[in-house]
Amino acid sequence: MSTLLLSDLHLPAQPSPLREQFKALLDGPARNAQAVYLLGDLFEYWVGDDIGLDVYADEIAALARLARSGVALYAMRGNRDFLLGERFERESGVHLLPDPSVARIEGRSWLLSHGDLWCTDDVGYQRWRWFAHRPVVQTAFTHLPRRWREQIAGGLRRGSQQAKAGKSSAIMDVNPSAVIAALRSAGVTQMIHGHTHRPAQHRLEIDGRPGLRIVLPDWHDDRCEVLVIDRDSIKTLRLTD
Repeated sequence: MSTLLLSDLHLPAQPSPLREQFKALLDGPARNAQAVYLLGDLFEYWVGDDIGLDVYADEIAALARLARSGVALYAMRGNRDFLLGERFERESGVHLLPDPSVARIEGRSWLLSHGDLWCTDDVGYQRWRWFAHRPVVQTAFTHLPRRWREQIAGGLRRGSQQAKAGKSSAIMDVNPSAVIAALRSAGVTQMIHGHTHRPAQHRLEIDGRPGLRIVLPDWHDDRCEVLVIDRDSIKTLRLTD
């Protein structure tokens, strides 16, 4: 048995090869896993359960089928889908985890996160993140009409893309000191996260002990990859040719 981990699929609201690949994963290789972790930004945007469950009805149904088959499903909220809520959990069979969380995977303890928490050099983004995660802000937003919410989400995406164009790559990556502090606080030496779209395995040292930071790959129409962990190995499963 193995555990699958993936993030940053950014599934669009319209029909897409990404959506087809995700459903094929859930109805195919994921059936042989004991657990699947979705570490944020599964969806390009999620403006509330009342809308998202309708837009992504096929994906929610596929998740529910997988959960009923006995595979444990976990997810974290990302910077694009931080409004995932209780109805999503209930209808999909996915258990939402706090970010970060420590999980025992195939005999080893890992610190899991979407990853944006540790991009501490990007001060502007961290300010926006603090604001957007305030309960009063989220409640107010989800009570807006659907058209307004979708327009705001679209404007935020465009603003984010423009802001990235003016930032250095170092600022948008995780801060090494923040990573070490998070591992030390969690009492583990290994972590897995997404968000940065820079898939890699980084060797670390935490208080004299060897550590590991794995960055999950983001998905593209021609490259959809999943991290697979079993008792003997850590490898990448490529779903596309």
